[in-house]
Amino acid sequence: MSTLEPERGAGTGTLVEPTPQVSHGDGDHERFAHYVQKDKIMASALDGTPVVALCGKVWVPGRDPKKYPVCPMCKEIFESMGAGGDKDKGGKDGGKK
Repeated sequence: MSTLEPERGAGTGTLVEPTPQVSHGDGDHERFAHYVQKDKIMASALDGTPVVALCGKVWVPGRDPKKYPVCPMCKEIFESMGAGGDKDKGGKDGGKK
């Protein structure tokens, strides 16, 4: 029986969806504070939605970023944005799920 279709004659079925992984990589991302758009951090704080850092890490912030060093990849990307980058949107956050 497929989990996407109800069993014939039963009248009901269950749709089983995999839970998405919100953190990926080799674990090094867990040791750093990451750059994230400030408005995204605020939205995450209000509704618990995951954020995406400049380096690509996806997670729900929850820890004090001041306790962690800045992610070298985020820092490099942020600095490469230069004066043309949207600096008010670059927030530092070290939240971990």
